[in-house]
Amino acid sequence: MKVLLLTGLGALFFAYYWDDNFDPGGLDYLVLNHLGAAPAGTRVRSSQSTRWLMQMNFLSYVQLTSSALPSLTDSKGSLVVVSSLLGRVPTSFSSPYSAAKFALDSFFSSLRRELDVQEVNVAITMCVLGLRDRASAAEGVRGITRVRAAPGPKAALAVIRGGATRASGVFYPWRFHLLCLLRSWMPHSRAWFVRQELNITTPAAA
Repeated sequence: MKVLLLTGLGALFFAYYWDDNFDPGGLDYLVLNHLGAAPAGTRVRSSQSTRWLMQMNFLSYVQLTSSALPSLTDSKGSLVVVSSLLGRVPTSFSSPYSAAKFALDSFFSSLRRELDVQEVNVAITMCVLGLRDRASAAEGVRGITRVRAAPGPKAALAVIRGGATRASGVFYPWRFHLLCLLRSWMPHSRAWFVRQELNITTPAAA
């Protein structure tokens, strides 16, 4: 069994050098779990910041998937995409990041339908995760949210279990599934829940 796990900035460089330096033959699992914050010194909602976030958090996923799909098709493998709650439920102070994650969800949901129509046996597992207990993540939302970070190892276990069982979706913590359903069923209630987790005294970043 061959598993390729891509995380951090290394995944972005890997996306550009895949064709020349890596043979994906026999690949059974591709796990895309990399993300990027806005580069230091850029304005949060600037076009420069948004372009970087789209490249790191969306376009590199598309490029890597395109390169791996032939091998995954041959092996009837699995594609595990680690995304965020912000790709399903928009919230304040996260416009460019949320846009990239919504694009991610739309692309892979559409790709799943295409593979199904073409009878291609490649599973796509979308993992919707919340804030995890990493120092960088905590620093990025300091003073903005009241959400308690979830333990990283438990989130990782949920991702592994979802990929191994070829589940179409993974939600961790589980309550995020309910919040995603509220988005369609009761949008006003969803907005109220989201607002409760924000520190609304924090001014919007420029």
